[in-house]
Amino acid sequence: MRPPTPPTASTAPRTLAADLPALPPGTPVTLRGWVHRRRALATVTFLVLRDRSGLAQVVVRAGDGQVVPPEETVVEVTGLTTANAQAPGGVEVTSPTVVLLTDPASTPPVELWRPSLDVGLSTMLDHAAVAWRHPAQRARWEVAAASLRGFREALDARGFTEVQSPKIVGSATESGADVFTLDYFGRPAFLAQSPQFFKQQLVGVFERVYEVGPVFRAEPHDTVRHLAEYVSLDVELGFVRDHRDVLAVLRDVLAGMVAAVHEHAGSAVAAHGFAVPVVPDEIPVIHFAEALALVGAPADEPDLAPEHERALGRWALAEHGSDLLAVEGYPMARRPFYTHPQPGDARWSNSFDLLFRGVELVTGGQRLHRYADYVAAITARGEDPAAYATYLEAFEHGMPPHGGFAIGLERWTARLTGAPNVREVTLFPRDLHRLAP
Repeated sequence: MRPPTPPTASTAPRTLAADLPALPPGTPVTLRGWVHRRRALATVTFLVLRDRSGLAQVVVRAGDGQVVPPEETVVEVTGLTTANAQAPGGVEVTSPTVVLLTDPASTPPVELWRPSLDVGLSTMLDHAAVAWRHPAQRARWEVAAASLRGFREALDARGFTEVQSPKIVGSATESGADVFTLDYFGRPAFLAQSPQFFKQQLVGVFERVYEVGPVFRAEPHDTVRHLAEYVSLDVELGFVRDHRDVLAVLRDVLAGMVAAVHEHAGSAVAAHGFAVPVVPDEIPVIHFAEALALVGAPADEPDLAPEHERALGRWALAEHGSDLLAVEGYPMARRPFYTHPQPGDARWSNSFDLLFRGVELVTGGQRLHRYADYVAAITARGEDPAAYATYLEAFEHGMPPHGGFAIGLERWTARLTGAPNVREVTLFPRDLHRLAP
């Protein structure tokens, strides 16, 4: 005798949990999702179903003849909408038929039904595929996804072209950052540290370009704000006067990202109390030398330490009411060779870092654009310009004054959501220790 055929999903149109409040009582609905929580009482079981839009409460009475499977089992529920002020959105589903769309789920490694994901970081990362199902955790990526949408929309509206550059490169000449090496058909190659060289060359094609993609750093940092692989939001634009033009575009991009967060992740922001910044009409700017004096650092300090950035963040909030502060004029000795020096004082650069709530979020500035200047800058570093031949070709054939910046998506999302560690907002982080999941 053959075993009975298990029930299958109906062909009825699907109703999302978030759509239930708009339906009149007695409307037939079909929900599909995960069993988020089940609470069994004497004569009734409350099944909370979770789908991509939110939560819905289903009332299963003893006389309904339905079996409520374990948490995280994927089910289809058909029933009728019924008003109930205590249910999510003021509506619940009654008279249900529950159909399992998979085998009963095993007990998850984290309790997803609890209001907060109260587990250690290592547990959350080890079980990322399940932990990201938690509504509070998922909300963080909803903010990241909305930010990406706003980033693209803001630049598309300003005549930028989205590009994609190679992530496997044949040389590691861009900066002093350590790189990952790999065997490329028997010869050495590297994972790209950034799309910097490519996006500059493509300014010669499209004038204004941007890219969203991974970058790789083999630096042995083991901090709450460093990853070996992260998502970089890169921008480059031609025909700038100086780095202030670049900063103005950055301001508009951040404003677009914030607007998209409100528009596309507003429910996540409201539900979890994320503090979305207000982007001022003009981002306050302080020169690097003034910043050192303000935080009491020696005048010959080559860079800002994390405690200096935090102090500057507090100052910007108190003095300007801004979560954002641009520090311009970093020493040329600390900037890549393609950075344009400050006119009149070549010790300083036409570059900036943008601090967001006391943490470096963006590095940007004006680049060199004349071929002879590149040859001189590379030679001054004791290197042979021939090693940069494919990069320099664009400058031999005419490049406009240009500049750009790069935003680290994970740092942006962590600061916006209040996550103390960038790994908490990274879907599957790669760092000094982690290669799985």
